[in-house]
Amino acid sequence: QVQLVESGGGLVQPGGSLKLSCTTHTETVGLYIMGWYRQTTGNGRELVATFTPEDRPLYADAVKGRFTLSSEDHGATVTVNLQMDSLRPADTAVYYCNAHPRTLAADQMEYDRWGQGTQVTVSS
Repeated sequence: QVQLVESGGGLVQPGGSLKLSCTTHTETVGLYIMGWYRQTTGNGRELVATFTPEDRPLYADAVKGRFTLSSEDHGATVTVNLQMDSLRPADTAVYYCNAHPRTLAADQMEYDRWGQGTQVTVSS
């Protein structure tokens, strides 16, 4: 069973920084590509950042140069971090950790797994 445990998020002023973390079992990373999505009220989830099948980070244009995707190997678990700098009010959303099966095309998302979501609010 895929478990994605998120932490981080909260309230920050414009220009500030936050880090989101998603911890999962090491076996999950071998089977799934990890990434982060976000969703605002009334809108669908949009890609923020993801690892490619070659394990390189890929960013949405809206966050390039401000967000950094990384991973930490802790043996039995892996933590996927999203460091968010120079935050803007437009970044306000619920952020979701995502695990996408490596065997499926990027747009085949019916078997994706999701974290519980964490609120990020950028406001003065």
